[in-house]
Order: sequence, then structure tokens, then C-alpha cells
Amino acid sequence: MIIEYQRPKTIEAALKLLHRAEPVSLPMGGGTVLNQPTDEEYAVVDLQELGLDALQVRGNHLIIGATLKLQRMLEDEATPQALRVVIQRESTYNLRQMASVAGTLVSADGRSSFATAMLALDASMIWLPGEEPIRLGEFYPTRKGSRRGKLVARVEIPTHVKFSYQDVARTPADLPIVSAALAVWPSGRTRLALGGFGKAPILAMDGPETHGLESAAQSAYAQAGDEWASAEYRQEIAAILARRCLEALK
Repeated sequence: MIIEYQRPKTIEAALKLLHRAEPVSLPMGGGTVLNQPTDEEYAVVDLQELGLDALQVRGNHLIIGATLKLQRMLEDEATPQALRVVIQRESTYNLRQMASVAGTLVSADGRSSFATAMLALDASMIWLPGEEPIRLGEFYPTRKGSRRGKLVARVEIPTHVKFSYQDVARTPADLPIVSAALAVWPSGRTRLALGGFGKAPILAMDGPETHGLESAAQSAYAQAGDEWASAEYRQEIAAILARRCLEALK
């Protein structure tokens, strides 16, 4: 439950509020998560006035402001077409109008198409203060309570890679039961991320080439059973989707 609302004008003021011992203060980009009902009490620090919503290409990277809304990212020509498809799969139009890039990544579970794609792309979140870069793959295992008093300034992904995404869901409007995102660098470096299960998407492969892609997908989901699908089903589908991703890049 939100017990206090603050909308600072500067990053310094926002960080000061977030660093308070009491009340527990959380950064808010779009509010799609923090506005949900809960028994926990906290203050929110609205980041909308801080100018953290730009999108630009810098060298070989796409620089994405933390508070940029998903719908604006989808509509921007700088966003790769394959990633636009992923954003459409993430949520409905109305939610994309509200949800921020950083908020979506920080709160994502394993069924997030966007988080799965960004994990494959080896996205880095730049945290303030200190301009501290944390890769998404390093963040998810330790995210709960690990960034108290800090906020994401921007997210960075490479633009010089080939990228593909595939998923399977019960209906086109449902969240994925299995998803696969594949990024291949000019050097041959290959990253495969899988979604549709668990508390966060997982990295199934990060190697120097595409060899062994399907086996890596099956191994990663050996224990991925839940009420939505068995582990055996997810293993089979993950391998198929990984192969389709690779075929799409060729």
C-alpha cells in the first residue's frame, strides 16, 4: 500500500528520498507494479520529472532511458523490428502506454517476453549513483533488496547483433508457456535465453558459436515443470524454438 507519494525534480533529490531508512521508498516509472494491491507499506518516488525517457543510438549500442514507456520504444524507428515484436507480446496496448522499460525488467518473472529478449541481448542496466553497470544476467539472481536506495538511469543493448524471438502460448493473447530469444554477434558469440517459466528468464547458452544450441535449450529446462506444462514438454518445445530462431537468422 502506498503511504506517501513524492515527485522530485532532480536525480539528487530522488536518490536522497530513496536512501531514507523510513519509510521504505521505491522508485516508480509507470506504476503498473507499485499500484497493485499489497499489504506492504511503502513510499513511492515518481521518476517522471527526471528526463530519463530518451532513446538514442550511440555507437554500437541502443541507449534506452529507464522511464521510457514500452509503447514509445515499440514505435521508435531506432528499435530493431524483431524487438518491436517482442514488446507487442509483452502486454496490451494500454499497459504498454504506462509500463516503463526499467520497471518491466526489474519486476519481470520468467514469462516476460521483453525480459527474455533483453537477457539474450546481454542488456546492461546503469544504476545511480555512480553509473554502476549491472548486466541483466547478474541482476536477476540477487535482485530482491539488492539495490535499495538506487535507481536505474538507462538500459543499454548492442545494435550490431542478429536477433530472433519465438514463443508458444495457449492463445495469441496469453503469456508464453515457452519462449526463446537468440542473439548472435558478428564474432560468432551466441546467447540463448529461455522464458515461460520460473521467477526470471534463464540464460541457456553463451558461447563462441551456435553449435549445441538445441541441446543447451533442453538441458536448461530439464526441471522446468509447473501447473502450465511439464518439464518434458518445455524441453522439447525449447529445442524447437531455439532451432527456429537460428533458422530465422540465416
